Amino acid sequence: MGVHLTVLHKRFGGKFMSSRNRLRIFTGNANPELAEEIARYLGVSVGSAKVTRFCDGEIQVKINESVRGADVFIVQPTCTPVNDNLMELLIMIDALRRASAKRITAVVPYYGYARQDRKTRARDPITARMVANILTASGARRVLCMDLHAGQIQGFFDIPVDHLPGVPILAEYILQSRLENIVVVSPDLGGVTRARELAERIGATIAIIDKRRPEPNVAEVAGLIGGINGKTVVMVDDIIDTAGTITMGAAALKLWGAKEIYVCCTHAVLSGPATKRLADAPIKEVIITNTIPVPKEKMIDKIKVLTVAPLLGEAIIRIHEDLSVSKLFD
Repeated sequence: MGVHLTVLHKRFGGKFMSSRNRLRIFTGNANPELAEEIARYLGVSVGSAKVTRFCDGEIQVKINESVRGADVFIVQPTCTPVNDNLMELLIMIDALRRASAKRITAVVPYYGYARQDRKTRARDPITARMVANILTASGARRVLCMDLHAGQIQGFFDIPVDHLPGVPILAEYILQSRLENIVVVSPDLGGVTRARELAERIGATIAIIDKRRPEPNVAEVAGLIGGINGKTVVMVDDIIDTAGTITMGAAALKLWGAKEIYVCCTHAVLSGPATKRLADAPIKEVIITNTIPVPKEKMIDKIKVLTVAPLLGEAIIRIHEDLSVSKLFD
């Protein structure tokens, strides 16, 4: 059930080595550390590119090496500052397309604007679809991402999308931690599928917090489905933004008798008061991944960062070699 990170570039030997000069990894300013990790895993170097600003703030991209006929992967999560990082990605795609790259894959570990994936009120935009259209129009021919806010966003693209789950990485860490008497808790009804997948991987039961919104931007815990008294709780979500839902849920779980509370998510957006809320909450550990870089000022002692570089690296190898990506999780 775990992630089978078989090192294909070792198994393929000469085949991959002979094609390595056709594989290029580039990155903007969103998460260059992750791009470097992926490149080291693949045994290649990050491509020479410079992403700067003109005096008026416009983004300037310079690709400083030939990419003609290359299979190019641009590692660029569209995290804070979202608009700048998205524009960097689009401009890099355009530059590489005009430089005659054979294929351009946008590696977007965190896909911004995904939370507006449907119309909930009259005259709402659907930004998840709009960004998909823009990426395709700019010249991307494939997208590689992790834990989309809603799985149906894959259908917004008219190009292939490889969607990697973050749960296997989180599950592997939890298993290594040897926690006992675990119950996995979904912070709301919308996260039940994710909680069930994690519970199946670590051999635990699940519980669900019944969260209600009496008015916009106001949430309250109405009840709990399942038992957590005296148990070790692992709350799982795809995103922690302001941490309001997670910390409110943790406080309620403590009152309901949880022994210890762990929180895990794939994307640590950590906006506004998130860090202080997590620090003050009755949470023992916050387990996240590095799809989004966490600034030093937000790295509290409770936070444990897991790397997604090997998983993304294996997916890149498989895409490059025209192999199945889904086999990673069989």
